Amino acid sequence: MLSIGLLLIRIVVGLTFMAHGAQKLFGWFGGHGIQGTGGFFESIGIKPGKPMAAAAGLSEFIGGLLLVVGLFTPFAGIILAGTMIVAIFKVHAANGFWATSGGYEYNLILLVVAIAFAFMGAGNYAIDALFF
Repeated sequence: MLSIGLLLIRIVVGLTFMAHGAQKLFGWFGGHGIQGTGGFFESIGIKPGKPMAAAAGLSEFIGGLLLVVGLFTPFAGIILAGTMIVAIFKVHAANGFWATSGGYEYNLILLVVAIAFAFMGAGNYAIDALFF
């Protein structure tokens, strides 16, 4: 039962991260692509904007994909946690806790889930279970 629960969380959270990465990389789902995200990054002091936008997008997209399939799950958790730490401190912390005010509430939840997977692994229903 535990592995089924982990699978459900991995799929939903992983796909969510992939969608956020696709917003940054490709402009999908209402995102701004590398150009727009890079401009935003520059405006908040993350430079150079476009390469950093690509790095953030790739981290979210690839990390999310690894989480969904349960491959290199501790590594996926670490890279996803890193992106959430930057998002919290560079974008959301100044707005307080609540997401309704642009705060870090949502990012904190994703951060904790990513760290939990880095510690726990993916469970039995994962590619990792075949090798480790």
